[in-house]
Amino acid sequence: RTHAAQDLLHRARDRPAVRYQHLLALGGAVLRHAACVFLHRGPAAHPVKALVFPAIALDQLAGAFIVPGLILLAVMTESIGNASFGIFFPKWSGTIYELLSAPVSTAEILLGYVGAATSKSVMIGLIILLTSTFFVPLHIEHPFWMLVFLLLTALTFCLFGFLLGIWATSWEKLQFVPLLVITPLTFLGGAFYSIDMLPAPWRTVTLFNPVVYLISGFRWSFFGKSDVDVVLSFSIILVMLVTCLALISWMIRTGWRMRH
Repeated sequence: RTHAAQDLLHRARDRPAVRYQHLLALGGAVLRHAACVFLHRGPAAHPVKALVFPAIALDQLAGAFIVPGLILLAVMTESIGNASFGIFFPKWSGTIYELLSAPVSTAEILLGYVGAATSKSVMIGLIILLTSTFFVPLHIEHPFWMLVFLLLTALTFCLFGFLLGIWATSWEKLQFVPLLVITPLTFLGGAFYSIDMLPAPWRTVTLFNPVVYLISGFRWSFFGKSDVDVVLSFSIILVMLVTCLALISWMIRTGWRMRH
C-alpha cells in the first residue's frame, strides 16, 4: 500500500509537467506553421494564380495556397509520431504484456491508442487552419469534405504510425520512416506547389507518390480545384486505411514483434 500511495503521489506531482509538455508541443506545431504561412506571402504567388480565387489579392495567393499542404504536413507528422510512440514505449519498457494479457479486443486497442492520436492530430490541424485565417484570406468551398479528408488522413497515418511502432525494434528505426520517407514524400507531393507546374516527365513520376493524392484532395475541398481526380484521391486514402487496418489486425492477432 505504501508503494502504491507513493506511486500515486509521484504521478500527481508529474501531472503539471506532462500537461506543460503537451501544451508546448501543441503550441510549437501551430507557431511553426503560422510562421511558414506568413513568410510565404508575397509576389511569389503568381505561379498558383490559376488555382485559387482571382478575387484574392496577388500578395495573398501563395499564403492561401500552401495552407492545405501545411495542415496535412502537420497532421501526418503528428499522427505518425504520436501513434508510433504510444505503442513502442510499452514494448521498450516491457509493459506490453499487460496489454496482451488484458481481455480487450483489437478494436478496443485501436480505439484507445489510435483514437487518442487521431484526436490530437485533428485538433492540431484545425488550430493551424484557424491560425492561418489571421494571416491570409481563406474560403473553404466544401467544408464537409474538408473535415472528411482531414479525419481520414489523420486516422490513416495514425494507423500507419501504430504499425511502425510495432515494427520498430529501436528508437532509430522508429524515427527512420517519418524523417527519411514521409517528410520527403510530403515536400515532393505538392504541399507547397501545384504539380501542374512540373515538366511532363517529372509530373508523371510525381503521380507515383501517394501523398500527392491526399494533398490534392484536401486542397480541392478549399479551392474547388485539384491536380488529380478527387474520386481517385478519396479512393487512395481508403485503400491506405484498409491496408493499415488489415496489417495491424494481423500483427495483434499473431503477436508479431509484440511478444519478444
